[in-house]
Amino acid sequence: MISSHVSSFVGSPVVPFTPGMALPDDPSAVAWRLEVEEHDAEPEEFLGLVRALREQVPPDAVRALVVGEWGEAYERPLPVEALVEAAAEWTGLRAVFLADLTYEQCEISWLAHGDITPLLAAYPSLEVLWVRGAQGLRLEPIRHAGLRELRFESGGLPAEVVRAVGACELPALHRLDLWLGRSDYGGDAGVEDLAGVLAGVGLPALRHLAACNAEIADAVAAAVATAPVVPRLEALDLSMGTLTDEGAKALLAGQPLTHLARLDLHHHYLSEEMAASVAAALPGVQVDLSDAQTAEEYDGTPYRYTAVGE
Repeated sequence: MISSHVSSFVGSPVVPFTPGMALPDDPSAVAWRLEVEEHDAEPEEFLGLVRALREQVPPDAVRALVVGEWGEAYERPLPVEALVEAAAEWTGLRAVFLADLTYEQCEISWLAHGDITPLLAAYPSLEVLWVRGAQGLRLEPIRHAGLRELRFESGGLPAEVVRAVGACELPALHRLDLWLGRSDYGGDAGVEDLAGVLAGVGLPALRHLAACNAEIADAVAAAVATAPVVPRLEALDLSMGTLTDEGAKALLAGQPLTHLARLDLHHHYLSEEMAASVAAALPGVQVDLSDAQTAEEYDGTPYRYTAVGE
């Protein structure tokens, strides 16, 4: 997933923008990729690329943007302000993917960000926002009536960001993905930081929730077991983390999950017996129990890893 660039985004093919290029017949039918060639490019190079896109592509044809390398992505925050400055022109922009870089370009936990709140404020009609990486990432609680999908991919999502999401008012949000990650890569959120999300007060339309890639997967599962947001969900994703029999038992002992269409638990540390119990308890649910893991032991202590870390 983070080993290659997306080839399509929100149903549109991704087309790299190059100044002076011949535009496709329908420039509104593509997702424009903005990326400098060199990882150590100066800031002006990326800013110039944004300016060229504003000058050469009709503003109403900019519907989706994918931002790749912007230059020293491991230490220089992605310049969201360049996109904010274009908001008056890009009134049709509906989808943004910030930091579609592979691990060969920059490890996910090194990707540098700043405050993304101004982006949401500048684009009230934005429907999809994906963010990869979380170093320095900030978000303030905000009301946004248009957003339908919000995705944070990280090896460690800051607790402040998790709390901010839970404090937002996102009445149209249908899908929320939180890759919580590991404490040694900045993922310092506990289940108490998920309280706002799991209460779902500001997320009345939420139908797909991922609280995944979590070092604290057992605690998350126990919290989900009694979470008010769960009865309205169609899909629940607790995958990619360190889920053990303890977490699975808590999940099954909580509120019914038989209304779900899908429960994603892939990349787990369940015993064969517990995995069979989960499947048997949810006969009408599509349960993904693939990619079973085995804890590694060091000096008698078992170590379990999330699917995505550094």
